[in-house]
Amino acid sequence: MPASSPDRLDALPLTHSATLRRLLYEALSDLGLDPGQVYLGINQHRRLRPPPADGRLHHDDAPQFWLAADALCGDPDIGLHLGEAMKPRLLDVVGYLLLASRDLEEALVSFLRFQHILSGGFVAQMRVEGDHARLVIDLNYLGYSSLRQQMECLALLFTKLLGSITDGEFRLLGVEFRHPRPARVSEHQRLFGLMPAFGCEHDVLVFPAALLKRPSRTANPDLHRLLWGHAETQLAALAGNDLLNRLRYLLEVRLGRASCTLEACAAELGMSAGALQRALAEQGANLRRLRESVQRGRAMELLREGRTLREVARGCGFSELSPFYRAFRRWYGATPDHWRARLGPA
Repeated sequence: MPASSPDRLDALPLTHSATLRRLLYEALSDLGLDPGQVYLGINQHRRLRPPPADGRLHHDDAPQFWLAADALCGDPDIGLHLGEAMKPRLLDVVGYLLLASRDLEEALVSFLRFQHILSGGFVAQMRVEGDHARLVIDLNYLGYSSLRQQMECLALLFTKLLGSITDGEFRLLGVEFRHPRPARVSEHQRLFGLMPAFGCEHDVLVFPAALLKRPSRTANPDLHRLLWGHAETQLAALAGNDLLNRLRYLLEVRLGRASCTLEACAAELGMSAGALQRALAEQGANLRRLRESVQRGRAMELLREGRTLREVARGCGFSELSPFYRAFRRWYGATPDHWRARLGPA
């Protein structure tokens, strides 16, 4: 029987810059908390993986902090308060690119181009709809929906950063979050100056489109060109955050929960279906093979967990058992029942 897919064996973990971690440490200290004790409390029962050799951090370790932070800090609005305390310091090439940009539009184009230097899990994009500009700041994690505390913190941090680029002229017209409405929202009203919408499709900052052309007093075209070239080199070196790996990760996130068609994945990545197809073809890949690679691995994981065959099929993106059986036999040369018998008790 075939071994697990080479695509899965080649998959690399997504990484993120240590920038946010440093900002978090500073903000925790400013709130009178001991960052070391907070992180010790979060990780005391976990076996931590060694950090990547390049000093970056494993992307999927981040949820542990945000899921436990409110309980450990005794603050149900800790994400908002961390965002309030954070200073939007320029700690990496992306931050300096924003500062050297001609206007807010060029700054956001720079951020979107190099967002995966900050985090491989970003699926940020910008849409202009009439007088409104919508900056989507979604972050995806395996096994988790949008993390309330993290996204509320990031929304405030981005608002501050965009304010610094526009010399304080940036203003919000709306904020949208994927997570459900919390029981208490008075701090949201105070800090954003408006009431966010909850339970939305994306995490979004809405602002006047006219601000996109607002010139920056710190613009430096020559420096921007130099920084852009440096950022391209950094991005190319992040094998874990390349398109093929991020698409595989996106399929892992969406499989069994949302559409995994070419059109749906391209829209999530801020690309046209044709552009995504061409980008994959340039790397000798296509969406069907990648999706099957993820489905094969997911099927085996769920079988080992002792899930029912209907749960396994659904988790692999099949609405019916019969097409799942046919696919499984094609992948592994046997039925899932036969594989389950070989695996023994979960």
